[in-house]
Amino acid sequence: MAEIGFYHLTRSGADQALPQLLGRTLEAGQRALVLCGGPERVAALDAALWLSPQPDWLPHGTKASGHAELQPIWLTDEDAPAPNGARFLFLLDAADSARLAEYDRVFDLFDGRDDAAVAAARGRWTAAKAAGHALTYWQQTERGWQKKG
Repeated sequence: MAEIGFYHLTRSGADQALPQLLGRTLEAGQRALVLCGGPERVAALDAALWLSPQPDWLPHGTKASGHAELQPIWLTDEDAPAPNGARFLFLLDAADSARLAEYDRVFDLFDGRDDAAVAAARGRWTAAKAAGHALTYWQQTERGWQKKG
């Protein structure tokens, strides 16, 4: 079973929070798959990660750039096995995956300023708990992420 962290964004959007989490993933020697809500979101996130100031280098790829097996971070909108061998999964845009158990860690980022996103995250929490995954809840604060409950 995966360790699933629900990351409640209250101070910034995923485009601002994700680079730091991905940077920590790379520092830990891990690979990541980022599952987005659609192809437009993949393209926008691809551009945003190349321009990220902190960390300033997040090597990644998409279907358009190819060579998935070489990419430490793979951006996609397809819920398929990680083509880059990732053990960490990041879920954006209320994306859901039927493959949670294939990962060591899952990061479910959701916008706390959007009632529909919060309700959808609660539904994913309930389903993940019923499936037997280990769950944690993190809330974004002025000082960073704070683990709750």
